[in-house]
Amino acid sequence: MPDVTKEREPGIFQQVAEYEPPRSWRTRLIGRPLASADAPHQTIGKAVGLAVFASDTLSSVAYATDEILFVLAAAGTAAFVYTVPIALCIIALLIMLTVSYRQTIHAYPGGGGAYIVARDNLGELPAQTAGAALLTDYILTVSVSIASGVAQITSAYPALFPYRVTLSVGLVLFMMLVNLRGVRESGMVFAGPTYFFVVMMFVTVGLGLSRFLLGSLGVVDNPPVLHIAPSMQSATLFLLLHAFSNGTTAVTGVEAVSNGVQAFKEPRSRNAGITLIWMAVILGTLFLSISFLARQIGAIPSETETVISQLARTVYGSRDMLVSR
Repeated sequence: MPDVTKEREPGIFQQVAEYEPPRSWRTRLIGRPLASADAPHQTIGKAVGLAVFASDTLSSVAYATDEILFVLAAAGTAAFVYTVPIALCIIALLIMLTVSYRQTIHAYPGGGGAYIVARDNLGELPAQTAGAALLTDYILTVSVSIASGVAQITSAYPALFPYRVTLSVGLVLFMMLVNLRGVRESGMVFAGPTYFFVVMMFVTVGLGLSRFLLGSLGVVDNPPVLHIAPSMQSATLFLLLHAFSNGTTAVTGVEAVSNGVQAFKEPRSRNAGITLIWMAVILGTLFLSISFLARQIGAIPSETETVISQLARTVYGSRDMLVSR
């Protein structure tokens, strides 16, 4: 049955979908198909938009500092002094990306990702290259973010370490199902965990910085063992550039907001632009704070315990707050 137009208020008409398909196991699992007339009702505000489009970017603060330290570890713990300067360079890159994508949001209010911008300004081949790069980036973002989340869980609960692959696959499937239900519903699901993560990280780095200023921060108790390759014993320019390259995982997903402008409520460009600024401020603050504190507490990159786990148990006193060893 086609959509019909009804008069919502005197002189104001709205298209409404009258037909609703019968419910089945598919619709119960991933939701019912949405009619075009329902699209305006699926738009989201800034708070939900931050949870939907910034979740992959904000999650990168959980592993970006680790990636820098993993590379610098090749030159020994003395090279960890470069962690904060590298983080500052990445923050400068984040600022440039944020300014650029904010301009893109206002220039392309219908959604202006890298593909559309490259096609309009550079041609079809650069646009296809950008699109292919984004597809690869999205796949890697899901896998790396999920793996990082599982690493945080296994750091808190070491007994789950042998099951990290099973946990990762299960969480990827769960994320797929949630996203298939649509932007609005997935946003409602992701909002809680996203804001819980952000609040807890601000509490942790806030306490860490306070203890640092008071001189009571201390260092990591019983840190993981650092394995240094004997062939690399100096912080060369190539090594520093490699660490910077690994650390730029912190800015993964910055373009997501500009890609999804159409999902925001009116005024779309304004709401999307504000959401982008919120995301950049939160990301930059947390990433720089974690990198600074990791250096102060002597955090060691490890596959068995993340830097955030080491920071948390140093700030709060013990991992026993989370699990009994």
